[in-house]
Amino acid sequence: MQFKELNIITPILRALEKLNYTVPTSIQEQAIPPILGGSDLLGCAQTGTGKTAAFAVPTLQLLSKRSCPQGAQRKIRSLILTPTRELGIQTYESFRAYGQYTGLRCGVIFGGVSQKPQELMLQKGIDILVATPGRLCDLMNQKLIDLQAVEIFVLDEADRMLDMGFIHDVKKVIAKMPANKQTLLFSATMPPEISSMADSMLIHPVKISVTPSAPAVEAIEQFVYFVDKENKRKLLLHVLEDKSIASILVFTRTKHGADRVVRELTRANISAQAIHGGKSQNSRQQALNNFKNRATRVLVATDIAARGIDIDELSLVVNYDLPNIPETYVHRIGRTGRAGLSGTAISFCDFDEKAYLADIEKLVGKRITAIKENPCPLLHTEPLPNNTVPIRRPAQKAAAKRPDRKSPSHQAQVGQKRHSKKQILKISGEVKSPSTRPRSARP
Repeated sequence: MQFKELNIITPILRALEKLNYTVPTSIQEQAIPPILGGSDLLGCAQTGTGKTAAFAVPTLQLLSKRSCPQGAQRKIRSLILTPTRELGIQTYESFRAYGQYTGLRCGVIFGGVSQKPQELMLQKGIDILVATPGRLCDLMNQKLIDLQAVEIFVLDEADRMLDMGFIHDVKKVIAKMPANKQTLLFSATMPPEISSMADSMLIHPVKISVTPSAPAVEAIEQFVYFVDKENKRKLLLHVLEDKSIASILVFTRTKHGADRVVRELTRANISAQAIHGGKSQNSRQQALNNFKNRATRVLVATDIAARGIDIDELSLVVNYDLPNIPETYVHRIGRTGRAGLSGTAISFCDFDEKAYLADIEKLVGKRITAIKENPCPLLHTEPLPNNTVPIRRPAQKAAAKRPDRKSPSHQAQVGQKRHSKKQILKISGEVKSPSTRPRSARP
């Protein structure tokens, strides 16, 4: 099937052809027709499956057919909520690309930057707003945004909204929109909280599920190095010796870990930047732009900050730290092999992460190939025995029995220490012996 068989209007088809989009992905083929038909939709799909176009294309088409009267002030008729700034920017760029010939006006708002330019954009009027929950709620509280004209509401990556603690903000936003609207909810996983929210938000929804691991993972070559934790940085430098790898996305568990990796790579004269929640919005966007433009070879990211990273022909994804949630692994490696393209992913697994690897292999349905030619092989192959005594045990030291101050041996030790201290003071010339002081000077 091709996009032109999905009853898409000519202006959008023209934009898709310009972007070399001809054959829809599985979720696009399943989602576009019911959305165009006006149905609510519940989509279970991960990143990398083409889900942004699955809701952006029909949204643009529906709004094009219901265009506001010429000369009238544009009102927000579609709201797309995303969990992160990066994903918000990426979604906004997709709407602009697909809708470039429709005459619709799009905008994006997010925190971490001045709200003044965003206020000016809203005052001019827009048809489609992409937003993160925090900044949206701020502007709503300031009476700068009115959602009463929303016709289509999209909640993207609902499970990540839950992880980041945005669900209460999402509910506040929903309460400000009209009840009579079309709602589209997308989530990579479906925990009980999201299922409950879907039941309360959606009316007779069409349910679509793209197998979590199949579409994005099958096209990706996956390998694992077994390595001790302290040797991971050395192993990463070894991997980067291959000059044919033009762009590498490295995932770490924490923002401090990301910064440490960047420092190590910089010392080795490898261009690298970090992107995580501790960076300013401008810094994060600059790092992302440098990576997209190939000015930076390595981008080190945490999972939350990486949402919205969409790089064409990404050479390699490295799991520097294995995630403890198997679905997160699928999200990570989905950055390469986008929309069915081939890709490569390498994971570093220390002894304590072997349980994570087992869960990941269970989810993807296959064993991940271990690389035998390993310059830093795993040496620690056993857990710390239960009877092993750590080097420092402060609790035992604090609980030790105090000496008896009245005992002759203790008084002798104290006297010896005082005598030694007096000798040191006399030799250094700092103070005189107490016995030579005038009586009046004694305390």
